Formats: sequence, structure tokens, C-alpha cells
Amino acid sequence: MKIAILGGGFVGLTACYYLSKSGHEVVVFEKEAICGGLAVGFKEKTWDWPLEKAYHHLFANDTDIINFAKDVGFNKIFFESPRTDSLYKDSEKNYRIIPVDSPQDFLAFPYLNLIEKIRGAIFLVLLKFGPKLALYERITAEKFVRRYMGKRIWNVFFQELFRKKYGKYAGKILASFLWARINKRTKKLGYIEQGFQTFIQHVVTKCTDLKARILTSTEIISLGNENGRFYVNGDKYDAVVSTLPTPILTKLASSLLPSSYCDRLSKLQYLHALVLILETKQPILKKTYWLNICTKDIPIMFIGQHTNFISSKHYGGKHIAYIGYYLERDDPMMKMSKEELIEYLMPHLKKISPNTPLSVLNSYRFVGPFAQPLFTREFLQNKPDIITPVENFYMANLDMTYPYDRGTNYAVKLGKQVAEIINKNSKKSR
Repeated sequence: MKIAILGGGFVGLTACYYLSKSGHEVVVFEKEAICGGLAVGFKEKTWDWPLEKAYHHLFANDTDIINFAKDVGFNKIFFESPRTDSLYKDSEKNYRIIPVDSPQDFLAFPYLNLIEKIRGAIFLVLLKFGPKLALYERITAEKFVRRYMGKRIWNVFFQELFRKKYGKYAGKILASFLWARINKRTKKLGYIEQGFQTFIQHVVTKCTDLKARILTSTEIISLGNENGRFYVNGDKYDAVVSTLPTPILTKLASSLLPSSYCDRLSKLQYLHALVLILETKQPILKKTYWLNICTKDIPIMFIGQHTNFISSKHYGGKHIAYIGYYLERDDPMMKMSKEELIEYLMPHLKKISPNTPLSVLNSYRFVGPFAQPLFTREFLQNKPDIITPVENFYMANLDMTYPYDRGTNYAVKLGKQVAEIINKNSKKSR
């Protein structure tokens, strides 16, 4: 079969590799100059390693991407145990960084009493090691925590985490998302030697060795079908795999997909990722890699001090920090330039690190549209599947990683799944 893949991120490249290996003629369309999608990297002259535009790491149990790396002969994944903490406020002037890495950390958490800790710990263990129950899809995370762990555990421990990530939608997010986050989390975190872009380029090379065509800097101008064949930018294909965000695809393929199907998908809601990267002389955080901001008066979701995980020697001896958000399109912060963001955030960064002189040497601002689906009841009712109403037209995007948060591991898993479905269907049609 001749197959077009729309999008050259990890989903598209994984599908391309396995489909090409099975003997299909595959063409990947990527609008950017290089492949990578949300994991794409960039590099300054003084850096040895490229850096991802959006923060990335792996968990120790990310077996899909680890096994994929083995399949393509890539052996540059390593694991460390950097610190992950949360910032709380004791009083008007006292901010406190508290470790949240382990069950021992939870039992030592200073803002809950012993009975609350024991009750919470029991259910956190059930979430960590138990299966995904149907109950989690019938109840929001807020109601689940309040009912089974207690109101104070929601108010003190979880509420601000959900508000910072989901804003006004925090109370609508299903408990299945909470289960997935706790179930998946590991203390050991992984990274790619020389950055994720090195892995991406390795996969691109493997795909081209298998005779796949990777068309970068190529937008989809036209998409349609006629007599069972698909047309992408005027060329014929037997099948199409779209890895594009659902709202972008439904607009692009409005004449190809049934209107009732597009109407269903239009009910899905998303937040957009806003990422500010700061290159500084001194680290913003001394020891912490990942800091959740659990206080209302600091308008930051998290700070990821990348160079507390990956040595600053790879970035010219300078320190790299990510500051991240998920926001609605019309949020005022989405309209700010990187300079305006720095001016807005600097007083708050000084509260977090009052004894560190913060000298910003370089800064970078990136936006990821439709990066965070809202895992609500409406999402469950309307989410897409790999198989669409149009025969041989497949969807494989990060909406389908539910209930897990978006990430490269699930992108790889999804790319392999869609390849297996196409291979199975192609055998049936012979």
C-alpha cells in the first residue's frame, strides 16, 4: 500500500518505521523544517546538546519507547533520580520547598495531620498499584479525593496542582487522570544522550533506509478522496494516517470526514501549552529539577530546572530552566512576548529564590497549540479512535493517550498501534 502520514512527530515516525518495515510505501508530511513535533529541539552555538522546545523526560516504566529504541538500534537513553518538589507558602513571607518524591515524603508532609496522611496514603497506594476502575470515569478527581481521602487532602495537597494545570476546568477533570498520573510516576527519570532530537534524527534515518520519504517544510494544502483513493497535495494514496491535532484535522478534512463525525469531535476542549525557557548565569533552583508551584500568589504552574537533571556543561556552562503553563487561547499571557513574560515573572521568581541573583542571558518562548486535552465526561463521550468512519483513513494523535498525560512513550505506543491495525487490514484485503 501507498500510505501518507500527516505529521512527523513521534507518532508519525514510529508508524512510518513499522509500516515501511512491513513493505509499504510511506510518505511523511511535516510542515516544519525538521521532524519531532512537540519533542523537537533547537541548539545554540555554545551548546553541545540540542534542547527541546517543550520539557521532556521519560519514566522508568516507559517500556514502549524503550523497546522502540531497541528495535531501531538506539542505545542512548539513560536514567537518573533528580529531585521533584512542591512549593508551598507558610506565611506572608515564608515559602517552603517540600519534597514529594516518595511515600515517606507524603507521610512527612507538614500540612496534614497523621489521620489525614494515613487515609490519603491508603488510597494513593491503591491508585499506584491498582487497576484502572470504571469508578474513575464516573467521578471527577475532586469528588474522588474529597470522598475517599478527605476534604483537606484535596484543599491542601491536590487543589492547586489541578488549578495550575487546568484552570477553571480543574473541578471537571475525571479521576481516571489522577489514577494515571499516580500509577505511572517513577522516581527515576530518563533522558536522551545529546537530546531527544538525536533520537528523532536516528529514527528518520532508519525510515529513509527503509525507503520511506520524509517531506519536511511541507504543509498539507489539499486532502480528499475519490473512488476509494486519497489525494494529499494532489498525489494518490491507498491510506492516510493523520497525527495532527483533532481541531486542525477536522478543519482540513471537512469535505472528507462525515459532518456528524466532525461535529462530535468539535465538542472536545483543549488548552494550549506556553513555555518560557530561561538561560541564566545561576540556577533559579539550587537542587530541585521539577518544582510544582502550589501557592495561589505565584502565577506559575511549574519550574523545570533542566540543568539540575542534565549537566550544564552541555549548554556552555549556563543554566536552563523551563517555566510552563496550559492556557486558553484568549488568556492574556498567550499574547505576551518573552520580554513581557520575564518582566511579569521576575518578582515571583525572586520570591522562590530570594538569595540568587537572577541574570537572564537568553530566553525563548514557544507555544504548543491543543497540547492538553481536557479529560472530562464530554471528552469520554466524543474522543476519537484510530479507526474513523472513512475506510483506510486513520487518526493517531495524543487525544488517544487517555487517561495518561501526553508524552513520547504514548506517542510511540500509538504509532505502533496504528501500524499494526493497517498491516492487519491490508492482509485481510489481499
